[in-house]
Amino acid sequence: MIDASHDTSGDADGSQPQGADELEKMLAAAKPGGGTVTAKGADSAATSEPTGPKRCGTIAIVGKPNVGKSTLMNALVGQKISITSRKAQTTRHRITGIRTRDAVQFVFVDTPGFQTLHSTALNKSLNKTVMGAIGDVDLVLFVVEAGSFTLADAKVLSLLKPGVPAVLLANKLDNVHRRAEIAPWLKSMQERHPFAEFVPMSAKNAKDIERLFAICEKYLPEQDWFYGLDELTDRSEKFLASETVREKLFRFTGDELPYTSTVVIDKFEEEASKQHKRFIKIAATIVVERENHKMMVIGDKGERLKRIGTETRQELEKLLDAKVFVELWVKVRSGWADDEARVRSFGYE
Repeated sequence: MIDASHDTSGDADGSQPQGADELEKMLAAAKPGGGTVTAKGADSAATSEPTGPKRCGTIAIVGKPNVGKSTLMNALVGQKISITSRKAQTTRHRITGIRTRDAVQFVFVDTPGFQTLHSTALNKSLNKTVMGAIGDVDLVLFVVEAGSFTLADAKVLSLLKPGVPAVLLANKLDNVHRRAEIAPWLKSMQERHPFAEFVPMSAKNAKDIERLFAICEKYLPEQDWFYGLDELTDRSEKFLASETVREKLFRFTGDELPYTSTVVIDKFEEEASKQHKRFIKIAATIVVERENHKMMVIGDKGERLKRIGTETRQELEKLLDAKVFVELWVKVRSGWADDEARVRSFGYE
């Protein structure tokens, strides 16, 4: 991340360009109390329920596809619960991530990226999920790539509801090499929407995540927690298994496979085992729209499908703290993404 306290891009006499000087003021204003937030470290997580007042609220993470929402969600929760991939539109459902720190419980909602290019039944379902999440939260984190604002960003921004505070989260700031380039962009963003705060950050920077917690806490009401102390998500293990298969599917097929492919869990059963604390058997079907897509997924002599299964098993064993057996099948369901009934049957709203 760019260090807000130093600048090596100034003039020879040590003075800074006007844009950089202006940005310094904006960055200072973005920080709670105008200073840095001290990282609390791992011991900041609550180990027992406090007896005094508690805070709890919901925070929607919204933005266009592939802007870093799922990476941010996983960093905030402290564990992987939302799939990440370089492929756009990997998050398909409203995924709730929970993080309890001291007397505060943060309930984060990771939403699909809002779709504007194709009006399929699947995309209508995804957009409905986004709009539902934005309408009933205490705070919105509007995630955008630092220095960028596209038509897709504008569409998501237009969905923000008046009366719900929104924080402009300029993600991937580590990709911007000159801070002075951000100043005019930030000014234009402030004119587009009355953001409560501006947070420049990288979702992969631990100190930035700590700072974001301090900012979000101010907007959460004083009330009892919604979830238990140790809960991380409201999604089932079966759902997380489906998401993990889908992540590996997109990771190993890259841009070859259309994102309309999906995963259906046919069996998720926990069996007694003398050798393992937990033993889980999973059977899943990867659904694609064309026969040649099926061949892409299977790969030469089944090697790609085998690799998807192996990496899924390894990740689920860590996530579920269990011995996991994974069986994968690939089936063709032509036009399923345009069929509302089939979209619903595959678990979409």
